Amino acid sequence: MEVNELHRGRLIDHLQLVVRDLPASRAFYGAILPLLGVPIGGEGDDYFWADELFVSTADSQAAQGHLTGRHHLAFQAKDRAAVDAFHKTALANGGTDNGGPGERPYHPGYYAAFVLDPDGNNIEAVFHGEAQRSAPSVKVTF
Repeated sequence: MEVNELHRGRLIDHLQLVVRDLPASRAFYGAILPLLGVPIGGEGDDYFWADELFVSTADSQAAQGHLTGRHHLAFQAKDRAAVDAFHKTALANGGTDNGGPGERPYHPGYYAAFVLDPDGNNIEAVFHGEAQRSAPSVKVTF
């Protein structure tokens, strides 16, 4: 029997993006997500997933023939170096600059970078500054 793990305790349970060009999206997300500590969890002919993110073609059963449109997704980064690496790697893998790494006025220590993915989604990596977490997530095994 296969064992699955979920990590809970964050706001989003899962999010689906339905994209025009799955190979381009797979290359883009496959390059940036491991830099943020999120490996690709699985994939098939018409989808791939990583933690709470599910990306599919419009032909996949879950998409019902419709693209999702433009979204803004912000991924947590462990430090400023991860934000910098995210931006550089995203640009080298099909992303378009939408705001280079730097401090933002949202709160003290907010350091982020923004790129547009191959479908025009605004993808952000953010480091909120030095903080102490009680736990990285809640682990659910089934």
